[in-house]
Amino acid sequence: MASHHLKRLMLLRHAKAEWGAGVADHERSLSSRGHLDAPLAGRWMVENDAVPDLILCSTALRARQTCTWVSKELGDKGPTPKLEEGLYAARAVEILALINAVPSTVTSLLVVAHMPGVQDLAMRLASVDSDEDAVMEMATHYPTAGLTVLQHDRDWAELDGRDAAVTDFVVRRAHSTSR
Repeated sequence: MASHHLKRLMLLRHAKAEWGAGVADHERSLSSRGHLDAPLAGRWMVENDAVPDLILCSTALRARQTCTWVSKELGDKGPTPKLEEGLYAARAVEILALINAVPSTVTSLLVVAHMPGVQDLAMRLASVDSDEDAVMEMATHYPTAGLTVLQHDRDWAELDGRDAAVTDFVVRRAHSTSR
């Protein structure tokens, strides 16, 4: 299919969070490193002409904070994120169900969620046309603020398995801007 019909799906694991005693998991905030790393995913999106049309974000504090940093980098180009309770602690199939409900008019989608759901979903969707190095990286280690970028030519409702090509797996750290 022609490239103008391709859609982009980006799966972002929230940035590094604190492990505070007595703090409910849902309310854990980003660590200092998380606050430094989170904007870098948004910067990559701007630099690579990958600004999403729609952002779905977990309601967990660390995911919301990650999303806020990404959105600041996207600036006026970025959409207002939509909070989705169903993304908190979601399994791959639950994340996919939310993606399957995305309107067909959306051509670029960012999902900010948690492990192991984001990694499992990225692996489930990765087609044989995927970048092999990117798939191997995300399969062996999917760190905080890890971003998988996939492309497909289907309606969101049709995504199921092995039908999106992984083009990039991006892990940027504040101390290094390499991949």
